[in-house]
Amino acid sequence: MSMNDVVIDKVTVNIGVGEAGEKLEKAKGVLKLLTGSEGTVTHAKRTNREFGIRKGQDIGVMVTLRGEEMDRFLRSALWVKNGRCLSYSFSNQGSYSFGISDYTSFKGMKYNPEIGIFGMDVVVTFKRRGGYRVSRRRLQPRKLPRKFRVTREEMMDFMKKNYGVEIVEVS
Repeated sequence: MSMNDVVIDKVTVNIGVGEAGEKLEKAKGVLKLLTGSEGTVTHAKRTNREFGIRKGQDIGVMVTLRGEEMDRFLRSALWVKNGRCLSYSFSNQGSYSFGISDYTSFKGMKYNPEIGIFGMDVVVTFKRRGGYRVSRRRLQPRKLPRKFRVTREEMMDFMKKNYGVEIVEVS
């Protein structure tokens, strides 16, 4: 184990519903079912008249997972995707994102007409075991040097080695 090893920092699961109220509460329930964690309500950053959204309005729910919960959820989410990752889903900034169209795709989940259908976005954030302190420290934070950033190839290798996924090259 070296300080240069690539590790997963966190997994963020987001369900955007576009409105507050009953739909938002149902989305919270779905996240609680899947992750075992209570969701945090997200708010609109700006007003969008076309979608009828005002700045500050509650529009979604998100959960950030770390540790064993993160690993358990990520394995089940990758099972839903049949162990395949698209190459363009890996960014140059150290994250891998994918969507799941229906929560009933997870093992053990059945369709409930009272809840309906909810899709979600899953973002896996990578980091090096050491080195992130530079950008997150309180005194004199600096931009993370290029040598500490995680590259796309390193993320793909990590996912292949630790989660046994197949990387599908799509141009």
